[in-house]
Amino acid sequence: MNITETGESRIRGYLFVLGQSLRSFLPRDVADDAVREVESHIRERMDQVEPAGSERDAVERVLAQLGPPLRVAQAYSHEMTLDEAVTTGRFVPVVRALWHLATTSVSGFAWVLLVFTGWTVGISFLAVAVVKVIFPNNVAVFTMNGRFYSAGAEFGLPAGVEAHPFGYWIVPVALAIGLALLIGTQHASRRILAWIRSRKPSARLRLRVEVEERR
Repeated sequence: MNITETGESRIRGYLFVLGQSLRSFLPRDVADDAVREVESHIRERMDQVEPAGSERDAVERVLAQLGPPLRVAQAYSHEMTLDEAVTTGRFVPVVRALWHLATTSVSGFAWVLLVFTGWTVGISFLAVAVVKVIFPNNVAVFTMNGRFYSAGAEFGLPAGVEAHPFGYWIVPVALAIGLALLIGTQHASRRILAWIRSRKPSARLRLRVEVEERR
């Protein structure tokens, strides 16, 4: 079907809203690529529409089958964020994907809570190693009246608390444990995201399949 200026205006309006929505989730260049992909899909679908009938109805039907621009943007952004996190394994994309996961489902929030707990504990062990080097007497086993009070790095101890400092052996041990926890947690979070990605249908693949089915 040949699209008139009226139809072009409606399509451009849809793509404009889609682009604005995508840019709130994704970098501009990535969002622009997604808009071009959706536009290509829309035009392929319009080429398959029979010339007979109302152009307006045909355009609205194609856009309605795609879904509201915000929903399409959310699906694309989530998919692209997961792809980047799983493919690269870099910290920032993984955090971004986990944040999206935590804000969209209860089970996702539980997974993310476990991941951030692992990161927090790992960083804590690294901090103990650093504090031991700078403030050796503040990394110890602490007792009060002969009873266990706490262990690790402490500052501003209350009266009556005695410190029993660790030897410097704690530095390599804390570093090893901290790094192992961070690396293990990062690996586990990437595996979790890969599993979630494998279970979610691809928004981009869905568009391509729909076009192929209508040829």
